[in-house]
Amino acid sequence: MFASLRDFVDALAAGSPARLALMVFALVILVFTGLLSLPASSSSGEVTPLHDALFTAVSAVCVTGLTVVSTATHWSGFGQVLILIAIQVGGLGILTMASLLALAVNRKLGVRGKLIAQEGMNTGRLGEVGSLLRIVVTTTVAIELILAAVMAPRFMLLGESAGQAIWHAVFYSVSAFNNAGFTPHSDGLVPYDEDLWILVPLMVGVFVGSLGFPVIMVLMRSKFHVRQWNLHTKLTLLVTTILLVGGSILWGAFEWFNTATIGEMNVADRILHSVFASVMTRSGGFSLVNMSDLDSSTLVITDMLMFAGGGSASTAGGIKVTTLAVIFLAVVAEARGDADVRAFGRTIAASAMRVAISVVILGATLVAVSTVVLLAITKETLEPVLFEVISAFATVGLSIGLSEALPPEGKYVLSALMFAGRVGTITLAAALAIRQRNTLYHYPEERPIIG
Repeated sequence: MFASLRDFVDALAAGSPARLALMVFALVILVFTGLLSLPASSSSGEVTPLHDALFTAVSAVCVTGLTVVSTATHWSGFGQVLILIAIQVGGLGILTMASLLALAVNRKLGVRGKLIAQEGMNTGRLGEVGSLLRIVVTTTVAIELILAAVMAPRFMLLGESAGQAIWHAVFYSVSAFNNAGFTPHSDGLVPYDEDLWILVPLMVGVFVGSLGFPVIMVLMRSKFHVRQWNLHTKLTLLVTTILLVGGSILWGAFEWFNTATIGEMNVADRILHSVFASVMTRSGGFSLVNMSDLDSSTLVITDMLMFAGGGSASTAGGIKVTTLAVIFLAVVAEARGDADVRAFGRTIAASAMRVAISVVILGATLVAVSTVVLLAITKETLEPVLFEVISAFATVGLSIGLSEALPPEGKYVLSALMFAGRVGTITLAAALAIRQRNTLYHYPEERPIIG
């Protein structure tokens, strides 16, 4: 039995790592769903309904942050620990965790383990998987410990006991770096909406986590020498900076006089809230204001930022900033009449452009179909449904309160959307593909009229 299972995993890892990722992700979610359904996981000691347990498990493992029950009041200490573990497992990546387990058991990675880890970390070279795996884990733990060490004293100064302060600091640090957006306080971050000691570490954690390990490792190795950065790192940092600055300006401009959000604050606090919102809308999921109080224009801007997401191979969701960059560069090249799509002295492969187009189309299709389904289920208006759908697909976790009000079938729809958004549209498509087609011939080329 065990030998057959091992052979099956070997074949799957070698032939279709993407399909293996899909299966393992689903299995881990089912395990956490079962654990969260236990009476010991709820503060009342009662069994949590399946749709609520599944939604929470998917949201945690997919590092989304959408909730249908209060994390602070519904779940017991045991339940909150389960959620934290699920966030960490989902943030590192299921396949990365599987490789770590294999490394711990066998003391070395075989070909199967390297193939699994390679898929989990999006690295192209099999020989450097082991060293990259250690760097990913040590970097993650180090950053989370630093963030927790910074925030814990502040929680203690605000009146919490040492144990409670450390727990909250650890929870927030893991949730921030993994872009999860779960909060252990019943009123979220509202009590700390002007506290830089809490807000700055959260923004730093979310920002660094959204860059992705490929970028983080390049920055660590190059010591911030720009000439040593690869194209992926340059595009990720450039587009991330543009979205961060542009998002802050637009969010602040539309909310500047909104008395329900930041309209009555001083200038410094308005700027702080604008920057915080821009950082969080692309995957962090933490919020300082009631999202239902936002202006309609701000909601549209938030929708766009959420759909864009963060860096590839990061804990952030969305279509990813490099996808956005490649699409934009292709448009610029077409407008100029250039035969090649270029950036930073490099030509972008045509295959990369096809993947970028596929990601955008598949993502938009998932959002459109899910929106139509939820509109039919809830009879709500388009604005709140679209916001919640994009938040789920992009694994952001911002909510205007619709998720918790959904009927069970609506929660299942959002759960499936979070799963698809975290696994990735390309990984999902590759995993569901029956076979790869290798054609030995090409038809004559002809250009249809476009536009």
